[in-house]
Amino acid sequence: MAYIAANGMTEEGTSRTVEAMGTTIHYQDMGEGYPVILLHSFGPGVTAWLTWHKVIAEFAKHYRCISMDLPNYAKTGPVIQDDNIHAFQAKTALSLMDALGIEKAHVVGNSQGGQSSMSFAYHYPDRIGKLVWGAGHVGTMYGYPNEYLMSNHPEEGVLTAMEAGNDPTPETFRRYLRSQLFDPNLVTDELIDYLLGMHTGRPDLVEARERIFTQPMPYDHSGEMMTIQCPTLVVWGRNDRTCTFEIGINALNLTPHANLVVLKNTGHWVPFEQPEEYTNHVLAFLKGTDDFAVVRNAPVSAEHNPIAALQKN
Repeated sequence: MAYIAANGMTEEGTSRTVEAMGTTIHYQDMGEGYPVILLHSFGPGVTAWLTWHKVIAEFAKHYRCISMDLPNYAKTGPVIQDDNIHAFQAKTALSLMDALGIEKAHVVGNSQGGQSSMSFAYHYPDRIGKLVWGAGHVGTMYGYPNEYLMSNHPEEGVLTAMEAGNDPTPETFRRYLRSQLFDPNLVTDELIDYLLGMHTGRPDLVEARERIFTQPMPYDHSGEMMTIQCPTLVVWGRNDRTCTFEIGINALNLTPHANLVVLKNTGHWVPFEQPEEYTNHVLAFLKGTDDFAVVRNAPVSAEHNPIAALQKN
């Protein structure tokens, strides 16, 4: 099935590649204006286009939208990471910006792409305008000890995704999708076929992914999150069974200049499942003035602000 954007643009018609970091980086490019880098969701077979195709046409009316396939997904790679996975994906996004001559951009991500967007914000603060992320973990491989107070882990969505990735069949992919999406009507045969094809279509990427995941790297982002100074919007699905919205509250508390939006009847793939609401919230945030975004959440003195006190110490 061809997933088509609202303006009629297709995955193939917007497809671009650059050579950087010793490999091929694949991305879609649409629109004009201030650049927005979009980093996609986690899961076997997921692509930048699948994650963003429902929102990108509206975004592209206001911005140059560059949606990048993460390393060893879809058509980016093969490459072996040399850092924790989110820092490596952030470095890949930076390399794409450098290759395209982009000095500064807003960075928007969901799920694993959300964690990598957040990682980008604290690694490269001079290269980011505003940050939008959600549906990710504060820690990598449970590196953050306070990830959950009430929710169960390992999460159902992570377990079903791992099962589908290791045993890619229509049955395992259907179970995986039912845990990612709140609305069962979105779990179609066409979507399963697309994901299966993207997940298994490149043996070189399959091999690279296997080499990466045999060496998990626990990592805690929480300390660095407290240093993020750019205006931040955190967007979460209330019914997320892969990264429960409890983590979104953690993210709100850890990030100095942040607001949190929680969408009901929404699972892990927020821009795919609730494109209109997601678009409205994100565009309102990106198009608002920086002063407005910062003043609403301006930190008070370290005496009254625990986060500022921790940073000071």
